[in-house]
Amino acid sequence: MSRTLGFPRRAEERTRHWAPVFKAVSVLWLVLALFMTLPWGVLLIEGDPDAMAFGLSILFILLAVGITWSMTFRTSVELKPWQMFVLTTLSWVSVSGFASLPLILGAPQLSFTNAVFESVSAITTTGSTILGGIDTLSDGLKLWRGIMQWLGGIGIIVMGIAILPFLKVGGMRLFHTESSDWSDKVMPRTGGIAKATLGIYCGMTLTAMVTYWLAGMTPLDAVVHAMTSVATGGFANTDASFSAYAETPGILWLASLFMLGGALPFVLYIRMLRGHGLALWKDQQVRGLLLVLTVVCLFLAIWRMQLGTPPTEALTHVVFNVISVVTTTGYASEDYTLWGPMATVAFFYLTFVGGCSGSTAGGMKIFRFQVAILLLISQLRFLTHSSGVFVSRYNGQSLTDEITRGVVAFSFFFFLTIAGVALGLSLLGLDLVTALSGAATAVANVGPGLGDIIGPSGNFAPLPDAAKWLLCIGMLMGRLEILTVLVLLTPMFWRR
Repeated sequence: MSRTLGFPRRAEERTRHWAPVFKAVSVLWLVLALFMTLPWGVLLIEGDPDAMAFGLSILFILLAVGITWSMTFRTSVELKPWQMFVLTTLSWVSVSGFASLPLILGAPQLSFTNAVFESVSAITTTGSTILGGIDTLSDGLKLWRGIMQWLGGIGIIVMGIAILPFLKVGGMRLFHTESSDWSDKVMPRTGGIAKATLGIYCGMTLTAMVTYWLAGMTPLDAVVHAMTSVATGGFANTDASFSAYAETPGILWLASLFMLGGALPFVLYIRMLRGHGLALWKDQQVRGLLLVLTVVCLFLAIWRMQLGTPPTEALTHVVFNVISVVTTTGYASEDYTLWGPMATVAFFYLTFVGGCSGSTAGGMKIFRFQVAILLLISQLRFLTHSSGVFVSRYNGQSLTDEITRGVVAFSFFFFLTIAGVALGLSLLGLDLVTALSGAATAVANVGPGLGDIIGPSGNFAPLPDAAKWLLCIGMLMGRLEILTVLVLLTPMFWRR
């Protein structure tokens, strides 16, 4: 009898635990539906039949929101840390699924696998695509591809600034925001951070739109490329990506500036607006990123000039493509794999670097490389002076055991995930270059890989469906900083 009575209690307790998670994620579904009305309106004005696909998608999402709210309307959205882990993963997966609906119902009429791959790539701002003939897509679908990446970008910023440092994931506690009086319930603080960053994010996007348009882009191209530049996403309105503007160096330099802007910590922009004018330059990871970009760009520019490329042209395309890969945007103004084997290997290495913490960029993030160097120096000192006590500091903070563990654990599982995805792709029959670069570009959220199939001048359409699903998993794990997903796979997480 006691067991019979205990089952309803356990069911009620599980419902109470899960209700705040689903109520919170349904708000994100509603936001997605609201943004979906923008391309829907464009298509209605143009009389394009794709409007029906967007209309049906909006209705389906609103139905899901209505059902979820009707079941959780009495629940307050106050989330505990373990619920934040679930919410973070569930939100990215479910939003990617709903975002794929117009691609299935619209003119491309993609298969379920291809549509999900395209939307996961967009929401995670990876930029890999399976679409060909992008030039012929309706204006609404082009706009939707840009909106998906733009929404993913602001989600990444909030996650990187507010959520992941709180969850102590991957050493990101280093960048815990000031005055973060975290309690066991975190949503109010997250909302405040989102509001602060959203204004800057929108301002940068609007600035990019205007300057792209003034530089010669069509209004639609200016809007889409502005959203995907600031989000460091990489979707373009043509199959040729930014090589369509190869003869307009001014646009390439503008894009380089906005990609770099999206890869810098947004919390430092807030500090600059509050009167700390040198906040960006004083940050150790910003200086590190700029140093890496400067050294690599100069090296590759000299390399290209020795091969006979005019200096201005060499510098323009090197700066654009290096910034694009390092910031994990994934635009390409040229097929840089044709620059020679050395350049190809260099770009493969750059795939792993990434931008700064608290930005829209993916990759390992520059601060982890800097922390690793500090740990190496400390270890070398210890080997020389075994009785010495050495304190490593980063950005004015001592590197605690917690931060060190986070960096080491993330780095290990980052490369282990790439190795696992690459092994899976090779088992599906892909060659070494495609498998390894595909895994790296997915987990690092860069976009293009290497080789004839998924290189800068190709796309991911020829890959088998199983490979696309494997890459989707890699993209999501890379975007969610690996450990956020892995913790959900441990039995101890669910014992509560």
